[in-house]
Amino acid sequence: MMTPNESLSRRRFLDLAAKGTVASALIGIPSIVPSSVFGKNAPSNRINVGAIGTGRISRGHDIPGVWQYDNALIMAVCDVDANRAQDAKKLVNDYYSKKSGKDYDGVQVYGDYRELLANKDIDAVLVSTPDHWHAPMVIHAVQAGKHVYMQKPASLTISEGRMMADAVKRSGTIVQVGSQQRSSSQFRYAAELVRNGRIGQLKTVYVGLPGDPSGDEEKEMPIPKNLNYDFWLGTTPEVYYTEKRVHPQVGYDRPGWLRCEQFGAGMITGWGSHHIDCAHWAMNTELTGPVEIWGKADFPKSGLWDVHGIFRTEALYENGVRMVVSNELPNGIKFEGTDGWVFVSRGDAAVTSSDPSAKQQASKALDASDPKLLTTEIGPNEIHLAVSKEHHGNWLESIAANQQPIAPAEVGHRSCSACLLHHAAMKLNRKLYWDPQKEQFKNDAEANKLLSRPQRKAYAIKRV
Repeated sequence: MMTPNESLSRRRFLDLAAKGTVASALIGIPSIVPSSVFGKNAPSNRINVGAIGTGRISRGHDIPGVWQYDNALIMAVCDVDANRAQDAKKLVNDYYSKKSGKDYDGVQVYGDYRELLANKDIDAVLVSTPDHWHAPMVIHAVQAGKHVYMQKPASLTISEGRMMADAVKRSGTIVQVGSQQRSSSQFRYAAELVRNGRIGQLKTVYVGLPGDPSGDEEKEMPIPKNLNYDFWLGTTPEVYYTEKRVHPQVGYDRPGWLRCEQFGAGMITGWGSHHIDCAHWAMNTELTGPVEIWGKADFPKSGLWDVHGIFRTEALYENGVRMVVSNELPNGIKFEGTDGWVFVSRGDAAVTSSDPSAKQQASKALDASDPKLLTTEIGPNEIHLAVSKEHHGNWLESIAANQQPIAPAEVGHRSCSACLLHHAAMKLNRKLYWDPQKEQFKNDAEANKLLSRPQRKAYAIKRV
């Protein structure tokens, strides 16, 4: 099958695609797809999806999350690592072959996500890349008119997150942030118990996160021929290649970039985006944030992996609720009120086999100071939160119905922002004062410098 890079230069391809003159046959997309693959869903009603980033979370969570639905077709994959892109092509083709009982070879492969976005036949994309690429790719995707399912956290910085959320709002596209705990019944039920006053007046929220160990110094290595390393670095500074900075060249174990501050903030955003998001859901603070933040953290003194270690941070919200976040607390969320408490977690559930929760002792998915709390029903006249049975399915349903999903971009941005505020407190080791409306620190130039990072010119996000 001929790829765009083989048949046309990238610029020429994009120009033709923008004019609608690239035939489907030229870019290797079959014009007729066997109806047996999709059951009763006609191709005209199908949502064509492209997967951008085909590593661990994509293969184990996002791609299977979409292909299980008959009204969606994964028709393209994209990765800057050519080996991973080809692996993903085989993964998807094999799935559809098994599903239909016939040979299937309809997946197009890209090395440049911009070329994928130029394909007019693609309706929506999965963004399952490292954190530093989330916001830029979502911005470009919605500008191209694509719906997006994006992995959390929503952004590398608060400034990028605001640009992303604004771009989504302008575009009118449907963007789902991968805060999939909202689609787990125990998290929704815990939030409803809190919202409806079952534990009295909410006073304190305790958020426990997994931890990340530091690592050794790593020597420079030759860049693999199959990896476009400069593109992988994106907006971040040029640094030498070593495998543990990026992802394994063999297999799909947990990648090393997760522990490098250049590409993310560590567990405070990696898992914090999940738990703080659900805490905001219960607190009814989804579109705002804390007003004061303080705390401290240990950071590695040496080694390639430099994200935070042991930490404890706190935040105060305008409604008087205090939030405590630490990796020394049980992994989950504890809501403490004047009349009792509720604790919620994933229990023994893990997104992937290398997920940190898979290595921890399983905790109860739902617990309370009084077990009777967990059998109480939410009455018809009480607060009922949105119901989603499965996160990817909710996204696809929202696209079809042209309605907001359960974890929209603005909410995801606010959850990520709160995490990054805790990270700022770790870095500065003093109390910070935040204005959630202006999204700036109050009278604090040093802290406001942390709202953005310098970006390499070739990959810089342009503010519209």
